[in-house]
Amino acid sequence: MSSQKIPAGSRFPAITVSKLGGGDLTLGAPQDGHDWQMIVVYRGKHCPMCTSYLKDLEVLLPEFHALGVDVVAVSADPETKASDQIALVQPSYPVGYGLSLDQMHDLGLYVSDPRSAEETDQPFAEPGIFVVNADGQVQVTDISNAPFARPDLKTLLGGLRFIRNPENNYPIRGTRAA
Repeated sequence: MSSQKIPAGSRFPAITVSKLGGGDLTLGAPQDGHDWQMIVVYRGKHCPMCTSYLKDLEVLLPEFHALGVDVVAVSADPETKASDQIALVQPSYPVGYGLSLDQMHDLGLYVSDPRSAEETDQPFAEPGIFVVNADGQVQVTDISNAPFARPDLKTLLGGLRFIRNPENNYPIRGTRAA
């Protein structure tokens, strides 16, 4: 099954997942006084690179928040696996779990099957980042089909700092049709 990538500048789809610790997490809906949201899709418990990436994200979280960017993370893992992995990260940002195949396709993510039962027991999303602006539009997107090809968080933070500076009047890039 193929999926359609979300075009830059388009409205981010309404997706709600379960949140670790209880309740729901609505992707693309900034919380706590922030007007933008960055959604980090990670592969799941079986991915040590994801654990490191989520830890790096936690270190930079205050800088994202200072820019008005709410940060959330989400995977297809069930609650138990997500809880086990997130216990290693101990993030202060919300983490969603149970991203469905339909939701992965709605987000235009690459989806992989496990290589073995030791890796994991269900299809999972490959990494993706979506930055949703105050108008609910996809301002920045990065979708990968491999765990080792994802944006450097410090570089992404610097780019968002530039975009959010009103003096730069920086538009959403990549909106021209082919």
